[in-house]
Amino acid sequence: MKATFPTDHARQVGRVLVADDSAVNRKLLVQLLSRLGLQSIEVEDGAAALAVLRAEGPAGIDVVLLDVVMPGLDGYETLAAIKDDETLRDLPVIMVSGVDELDSVVRCIEMGATDYLSKPLNPQILGARINASLAAKRLRDLDKEYLERQTALTATIERQREELSRFLSPQVAALVSSPEGEQLLAGHRRQITAVFCDLRGFTAFAETAEPEELFGVLRDYHEAMGALIVEHGGTLEHFAGDGIMIFFNDPVLQPDHVERAVRMAVAMRERFADLAVRWRKLGYELAFGVGIAVGYATLGRIGFDGRFDYGAIGNAVILASRLSSEAKGGQILLSQRAYAAVEEIVEATSVGELALKGFSRPVPAVDVIALRNAAGVALT
Repeated sequence: MKATFPTDHARQVGRVLVADDSAVNRKLLVQLLSRLGLQSIEVEDGAAALAVLRAEGPAGIDVVLLDVVMPGLDGYETLAAIKDDETLRDLPVIMVSGVDELDSVVRCIEMGATDYLSKPLNPQILGARINASLAAKRLRDLDKEYLERQTALTATIERQREELSRFLSPQVAALVSSPEGEQLLAGHRRQITAVFCDLRGFTAFAETAEPEELFGVLRDYHEAMGALIVEHGGTLEHFAGDGIMIFFNDPVLQPDHVERAVRMAVAMRERFADLAVRWRKLGYELAFGVGIAVGYATLGRIGFDGRFDYGAIGNAVILASRLSSEAKGGQILLSQRAYAAVEEIVEATSVGELALKGFSRPVPAVDVIALRNAAGVALT
């Protein structure tokens, strides 16, 4: 019966490496492959096959037809070397042999061979096996390409996020670079803890200090406070000279947002004390004050095309700002609502009712003296 081959539209173009010590067998295989529309590379032993594979790589060879019995490096050893090579191990290898023994078939399959064909070869079976191997390889190549693209995309996003985090708080940088962040950026309502802090005596200092001194102080101040904002999970809205605005519980939800804000403020006060000692030696008389308030705010993207910020608008923000302005050096003033959320973990003293700009009635506030430990003892 005359042999038939897959029709042209069913053939898959590819390159096949034929490794066989018999010139006659190689010629026969090359003819069969040519009729299948495939290109061939011929070698006469395993060592030559490995040399070609390492030179061409998986991008240059699609399938390997490997004879089992060859002088020097036989088919088993060549197959083992291919599967041990990370760059080649996924390459389809079809074993071709006159050894039609079950043990040999099992051994090759267990070593990773795609298939095992016995001589003399049936052209139809050979075509079907090669087409199946080509399809499987192309599918793996597509998967690999997809994974590489995903890895590259992830790396690009991380790089952009790192770049953004140089100018934005880490939470907002992550929000900007994520698809799910668009809804939050568009605007939403949420309860937040707002924190304002700034320096006492800064205006007088700025009027007399040289620009280099002024920027040196701000650089040290921003660096120290910025590290504590990140450490406590705060979202930095802005630096404005000596003024800093931070809020908690957005865009990342934080059940303990009031406590985080207060612990951050206490850590800032302690860190500032170290800076103040050094500045005082240089003749800079500066102090640090904080205002903290809790309430609902509208948050999202604010600004104009080409210059957007992620901000918060609401009474809690205004109250925190006014408390900060009222705070004396070393004071951390809490609104009544903020104090109610943390009264078990802080040692505080009332400063009475404060007449604050923009508020029709006096606002009660407390000054945080210290944090308490688990036993309820104030920490100095």
